[in-house]
Parts: sequence; structure tokens; C-alpha cells
Amino acid sequence: MRRTASRSRRPRTGLRTVAVLAAAGLLLTGCTAAGKAGDSGSGKSADDAAVKVGLVYSRTGLLADYGKQYRDGFMAGLDYATKGTGKAAGHRIEVTEQDDAGDPGKAVAAAKNLIGKGYKVLAGTTDSGVALQMAPLAAQNKVLYVSGPAATDAVTGINDYTFRSGRQSYQDILTAGTMLGDATGKKVTVLAQDSTFGQANVAAVKAVLGAKGAKVGSVLAPPSATDLTPFARQVKAGGPDLVFVAWAGSTAPALWTALDQQGVLGGGKVVTGLAGTASYPVFGAAGSKVSFLAHYFPGAGGGNPVEKAMLDAVTKAGGTPDLFTPDGFTAAQMIVHAVEAGATDPAAMVKALEGWSFDGAKGRTQVRAEDHALLQPMFTARLTGKGAALEPELVKTEPMETVTPPVKPSAG
Repeated sequence: MRRTASRSRRPRTGLRTVAVLAAAGLLLTGCTAAGKAGDSGSGKSADDAAVKVGLVYSRTGLLADYGKQYRDGFMAGLDYATKGTGKAAGHRIEVTEQDDAGDPGKAVAAAKNLIGKGYKVLAGTTDSGVALQMAPLAAQNKVLYVSGPAATDAVTGINDYTFRSGRQSYQDILTAGTMLGDATGKKVTVLAQDSTFGQANVAAVKAVLGAKGAKVGSVLAPPSATDLTPFARQVKAGGPDLVFVAWAGSTAPALWTALDQQGVLGGGKVVTGLAGTASYPVFGAAGSKVSFLAHYFPGAGGGNPVEKAMLDAVTKAGGTPDLFTPDGFTAAQMIVHAVEAGATDPAAMVKALEGWSFDGAKGRTQVRAEDHALLQPMFTARLTGKGAALEPELVKTEPMETVTPPVKPSAG
């Protein structure tokens, strides 16, 4: 597939923050084109026949590493879904990239510009706050919008024109719940920072596991706290059956050290989300003592043909498959399927995607018709090795039926 692009080179940097269950949560312009569309017979030129897709994501900013994973996956998925032709139903798919730097204002401005130029399909979004601004814009202008890694549950069912290509927080917590077993009467402690992020995780765990009969409490530390030993002791004193850790920021290594030193990691099940490869060393010696819920890591799909195609394509292109690579790959699969059914008619695209079941990089995947939730397998894992050599090992695959969120009918 021929690709042309006009972009400055972005320096490769590590994650500045490590965020669990956030999500991560996305105006330099580039164009990716493949193939040459045939004449439609109506006198239109090849350019007129092209389906233009706006890819709005975090090329720069705090979530740039996640954005790159998504973008690499998208390009690999586009090549896979079009069988290397860059075409769907005879239409060339042309991709224009826009950097929102994780800023909702920039994202909306970029989206409005693309819509004004006649774009009927938008994709991307690493950050949940950005997704919640993009979704209403899609509905107002009746364009298809496929959100990316943004994990907020609020995107599901937000309107008829918005879909998602990644998981949502509810699926994360249901995965954590599988490690608790029968939740009835069990004591669950959420350890988090006293911030919007931390409080949201407490509320989510109460809503999901509390509804299953668990007694959910919390230990919240000030975001500025650097001595985390008192909070580790407080968790230990409560004697929980499961500790759910939702932590973001540079104090994460100190947190895991404190939990290990205070015996929390040996006293019961401690669960947290497995973020990208760059986060693995954060756990230090505690890594082998923690249970991880995982959206994805390379190899989690068991080497199914779609996953293998994704891994091979991204690696061949010079990228490194990671946490959100499948979100981009899946988005491209969805968009190609939608174009095959509806060309440039967003209403037909929406109808084609609703209820669609397909083989994805993670395994069998389905777009739920009622609210556009993306039903998919989730994984539990552990880290093996030491230091920089830590790597994830699959413990169990949870089928999509086990981690299916409740239906949230579309708002229209």
C-alpha cells in the first residue's frame, strides 16, 4: 500500500506518567493514500471517489507514546483489512492525520476543519476528555466517529454516530473481579490518589463489584504525598480480600515499594492494570507479586492469525507493538467494513457496524448494536523476570461474555 505523508519527525520519548485504567486514556497534517480508485462511472475523478478519513490523535503531548501505538496499529489494520489495496468497495481510503496533543480544544478545531472539507469519517482519540468532546460533534454533523483508547464508559451509548475501538473501564473492573471469585461478603479496598482519577476508580469499583455483593472501601492518598508507608499500613490493617490499585504519576515506584515492605503484597490478592511496556520497571521487585488485569500485551491473543498479521506489520514498519496497538488496528477494520457497506453515507456505515462480529487481534470481537460497546476478550497476567527484563505472561483469557458491561442504550 503506497503511503505519502508530510510530517516532522517526533522524538521517541518514554512515558512521563504511568496511568492505570485511565485513558488512556489524544496542527501538523499528513496524508496516507493507497491505491488508485477506479472511475465510478459518474464522471467523478479518483480524488472525488476517495473516502477521506480524519485521524485525530495524540502525536505529541503526555500521551504521545500511546498515540503512536494507536497510529501504528491503524496503518497496519488498514493494510490488512483492504488486503494491501488501500481500497474498500472500489473507493480509495485516504487518511489525514491531525495532532490534538491531548487538548480537547485542538481536537475539536481539527475535527471541525476536516468536517468542513467534507470528511465523513473521524477516528483516533487517546484521551477520554477529548473523546467526550468529539462525540457530540460527530452527532451534530452526522459523521462516523470511531474513538480509540479512551476508556471512559461515558463514550458507550453517547450517540448513534459514535463507536469505540478499544475497551472501556467497566471491562477492566469486571476483569479484576474475576480474580476475586464470588464477591459476596468479600472485602475490597481501592488504593488510589485523592483526585478525580482516583475517586472515579473508587466509584467504578463500587458500582461493579459492590453490585456483586462485595464490601468496597478505599484508602486515598493526597496526590502530593511522597511518603506512602502510612497508606500501605492502612491498607494492611483493613485485611481486605482484594486490593485494587489505581495509581498515576511518578510516585508509583515508591508506592509499590511501600506495599511490598508492609506485607500487603503477601497478605492477599493485589490487582492493578497492566499499562504499556515502559511501565513494567516501575514495579521493581514487587512486579512478580502483583496480579494484573490486561487490555492487551503482545502475544495475549494467543498468536491468532489477525494478531500475528498485526504484530508482523507493525514490526516491519519499524514500530513496536504495545498496549494500544490493537485499538488502532481494530478501528481500521471497523472503518473498512463501514465503507464497504456505506461508502460515504454515514447512516449506512452506522447500520453496518451495529451488531458486527469479527476476528480481531485480541480474538472474537463484536460491536453491540444497542450502545456500540465493543465486546472483546480481556486478559489476566503476571510479570516475570527482573528489572528491565520484566515481561508479561498470560495467566488467563476472559471471554467477552464474562466481561460484558451492562447495556447503555444510545442517547441518539
